[in-house]
Amino acid sequence: MQPEFLLMLDELRARCGFPFVITSGYRDPSNPAESTKKTPGTHAEGIAADIKVSNGHQAYLIQKHAYELGFNGIAYGNGFVHVDNRDGIEVTWRY
Repeated sequence: MQPEFLLMLDELRARCGFPFVITSGYRDPSNPAESTKKTPGTHAEGIAADIKVSNGHQAYLIQKHAYELGFNGIAYGNGFVHVDNRDGIEVTWRY
């Protein structure tokens, strides 16, 4: 994991005010979730995390503060929020 990303993730946790359970952090490029991609994604670069959420309020807080802190890849899935620090344009999506 990239140290700058970990610092941002820790600041995100502090602003949200509740502990995080990271369900997916760094993935080796040979991981099945990465190996099927044309090029490995942000998890393989050490600049992404999926954070478990228990309810919509937690998901809202994570997304709100992630935008404020400058995360530029933010997605909401069933029971988790993905955040990353990719190069380029800001993107958001739903799994």
